[in-house]
Amino acid sequence: MWARQQVAHLRQVSCVCAGTLCFMVLDASYHNLLINLIPALELAGMGNLMSGENSTGTYYRRGPIDLLTEFTVCESLASTESPYMTVLENPIPYGELIGKKLFECGAMHAGCHLCEAGGGYGSLMRGLLDSFGSLIHHVMMIDLSLYLLHVQRRLLSDRAAEILYVNGDIANLLPAVSGVDLIILNEMIGDLDTLTALDARSLPPPVSSLVDRYGFEIPKEGSFNFNMGAILLIEEICRRQIPAFIAEHASDYLIPAEMPYLARGLDENPFPREIRLKGHSEYTIRFSHLMDVARYWGREVKTGALLDLVGIRKSSAMRFVFLAGACATEEQQIILEFLDHAREYRWLIIQ
Repeated sequence: MWARQQVAHLRQVSCVCAGTLCFMVLDASYHNLLINLIPALELAGMGNLMSGENSTGTYYRRGPIDLLTEFTVCESLASTESPYMTVLENPIPYGELIGKKLFECGAMHAGCHLCEAGGGYGSLMRGLLDSFGSLIHHVMMIDLSLYLLHVQRRLLSDRAAEILYVNGDIANLLPAVSGVDLIILNEMIGDLDTLTALDARSLPPPVSSLVDRYGFEIPKEGSFNFNMGAILLIEEICRRQIPAFIAEHASDYLIPAEMPYLARGLDENPFPREIRLKGHSEYTIRFSHLMDVARYWGREVKTGALLDLVGIRKSSAMRFVFLAGACATEEQQIILEFLDHAREYRWLIIQ
């Protein structure tokens, strides 16, 4: 029934956008359903959240995506078999770790309906369902990449009756999503549209309006980058009073108190910077801006360093490997790579 309701809502938004809906039913019971909304939205000229200087929409739509060409915390800690588990005090899959945090905060409860956007290979949802499946009633997976949706569907095939797969843009589809208790945005919000090299003394009207409304801190002069897509998505989530979990590279990162050495060499500019990856670029996120939006709409926020959330080992050996920057063993190489990439990650829960 929930899946049928979601399809009805999605059909309504597609009709408003373009008067047509392209979808594929993978079985007759609406279980394991995959809907393709990209053609309808592109016909309406709504392929991207807005026309920014940096957009990854085409990259994710055009073909196979290899997430192994870029470091992600989720894939590094996807299972206890991963060699990266050596960096944790207790080797627990990433999805389970996130689930524990969400449950402790009251963001996930019995009978909940989840929506994950940009779920990659499905590893976070795999760990979440394995550990907290008894609490989760239904899941909606939304992704711009049809290729990644098929990967997710294969990984989660044993939970087919509970999952709806939608090929579309979360920013455009969110108004049509109903009955969702929690939205998960893990390592994807940095892919949303970013306005680059803005002149602090001459802001475009849409940016100026957001700065005035939410009281964002911006530079007094010079140029800076602005997470327009991320801010507009969080604004809509908060407007609709949907709890959310976000994890991403932060421009205003938080370093674990017991590991101050991890700040060495990091960019001290608190505004978003470009991360160049294979075939596209993403940008770090100014988390304080997202929190400003949430508080404006009367939401509660919790945040911290992702290294603390996953339970990073805070040993002298970890410190030595990072500061030495040289590796004599494979384990040391794994430690150095993980710390170097994950140290500026931050998490945020909006309730």
